[in-house]
Order: sequence, then C-alpha cells, then structure tokens
Amino acid sequence: MASGVWQVHTLSRRGVLKGITRTLAALKHKDSIAWDLSDIERLDHIGAQMFWNAWGKHRPGRLTLDPRQEELFNRIEKAGAIKLARHRTSPLNWLIVLGAGILSFFEHLRGFVTLIGQLMQDLWRFIRRPATGPWREISANIYHSGFQALGITALVGFLIGVVLSFLSAQQLRMFGGDIYLVNILGMSVIRELGPLLAAILVAGRSGSSITAQLGVMRVTEELDAMLVMGISHGYRLIMPKVVALAISMPLLVVWTDAMALIGGMVSAKIELGMSFRYFIQKLPDAVPVVNYTIGLLKGCVFGILIALISCHFGLRIEPNTESLGRGTTTAVVTAITLVILADAVFAIVFNGVGF
Repeated sequence: MASGVWQVHTLSRRGVLKGITRTLAALKHKDSIAWDLSDIERLDHIGAQMFWNAWGKHRPGRLTLDPRQEELFNRIEKAGAIKLARHRTSPLNWLIVLGAGILSFFEHLRGFVTLIGQLMQDLWRFIRRPATGPWREISANIYHSGFQALGITALVGFLIGVVLSFLSAQQLRMFGGDIYLVNILGMSVIRELGPLLAAILVAGRSGSSITAQLGVMRVTEELDAMLVMGISHGYRLIMPKVVALAISMPLLVVWTDAMALIGGMVSAKIELGMSFRYFIQKLPDAVPVVNYTIGLLKGCVFGILIALISCHFGLRIEPNTESLGRGTTTAVVTAITLVILADAVFAIVFNGVGF
C-alpha cells in the first residue's frame, strides 16, 4: 500500500527519490504482490511513471486505484504501446547522398557566380559615383580585418620564421651550405609562406567574423529591414568587405613576410652566427623583385576570395542559431581550402611561365 504525496516537488527532496527507487526495485519482479494506490493524496506523471516502471510496464494482476488515477495510468499505458516506425535505409542511399551533394555544389556555385556578378555591378557604380560610395564601411572593415590582425600575424610569422630557419640551418650545416639559408628562407617566406599564412589567419579570424555578422543580421531580420528601406546588401555590406580585404591582405602579407624574416634572422644569428647585416645584404640577390610582386598579387586574390566566400555563406544562413554556427564553420573551412587551392594554381601557372 502506497500513501502520501507522489509529485515531483516531493520526490526531489534529498534522499527521498533514492529510497523510493531502491524499494521499488526490490519489488519489481514480484507478481504476487497486491498494489493499492487508493490512499495516495496526490499523484503526478513522474510518480505514476515510477510505479509503471516497477510493474514492468504493464498493470499487475492485483491493483487497486483511485478513480482519479485511472486516466493517468491509461495515458501512460497508451503511450507505451506506441511503436515508432522503423527507419529503412535504401541500398541506393549512397547514390542519393552523392546526388544531393552534387546538386548542393552546383547550387552554391550558381550563388557564388551571382554574387560575383553583383559585385561587378556595385564596383562599377562605385567607380562612376565615388562621392556616394560606402567609404566609412570600407575604412571600418580595413581597420577590423587589417589593423586588428597585425598582432596575430606578427606572432605566427615570427615563430614560423624561427622554426624554418632553425630546421634549415641544421640541414645546411651538414653540407657546408650555410650561406644558402638566406635563399631558402627568402624564397619560401616571400613567395609562398607569407601570403599563405596571412590568408589562413585572416580566413579564420576575419572570415568567420564576416559570416557571423551577416548571419546575425539575417537572424535579427536586419537584412530584410535594409531591403524594405531600399538599401542594397551588395553595395553597403558585400562590396566594402571585398574592397577592404583586397587592400588589407597585401599589406598583411608584407607585414607577415617582414616578421618571418626577422624571426629567421634571429634564429640564423643564434644557430649559425650569421650577422643581420649579411642577411639583409644577401636578401635582394636571393629573392628577385618579381617574386615579391607575386606574393602581393597572391595576397590581393586571397583577400577577395575570403571576403566573397564569407559573404556567400553569411547571406545563406537561415534565421536560427544552429544554421549560424554551421554556416560560420563551413565558411572558414571552405575559405581555407580554396586559398590553398588557389595557391597551388598560382604555383603551377607562374612555374609554367618561368617564374
């Protein structure tokens, strides 16, 4: 016989639930027991579910209930009888997933090409009427994407320069080729590592920020409000970010190159005893000016790619927080992947023309 209050606020008291659970567990498989719940003052769904679990999810043979409890146990009994439909996986599920992935790729490609076309129109409008252009937005984006990224790019560039110089010096010392450290460090940093490092850091830092900003504007319906007021998304949001990164990235590449070379000089001084003056004097001969130009061109292209990809995924975010997080992650991963792919294309193209 059970009595008292079997409601959640009573069962949640310290020690009560543990004692009741232990008692009901001891009585769980004893079918000969007579259950009398008619003296219970108040019973809610939580208390009734505890009895139901103790009964093995079916009514015992000897059970006495208050008429007010019948409806509660009937609902629990009906809910337990509901069986969910089995999910059958088609043997051609891999084909369905592949087809959906291909369709999604072409949908993103179409949206990306449309975004580029809209950008070209906005740039032409900006060139025709520069006085009415979004100069403040461009300046703000240069500050956030360029100036505020100086710290992290300097730190990573310096450390990469130290590591690369240290490892190269160890190998060159074995063959007596210490003087070629400047050539290896200069070419690798100025032509490849500098632009690539700056682009990856900006994609992770500023690219995610751009996507999240546009996504929050979608969630809070600010983008819809701009359309109602007749303000173009492309002219006021997308174009300033693209122009700002196209300006900021070459400057960040120069900054990252300088920090990496300083780190390499410090490591060469410690490891090989190479003076700073010798390093600086040999650097112009080791790295032709055309390679420096290629590095700056890479920075500009990488900046445009990062801004376009971040804006593309930011505008496609649905008005919910889950889509916001997923879109931001996808934008960063896609931007870094395309930056590396573009760097490989640059290497193939310029190697084919003799640079």
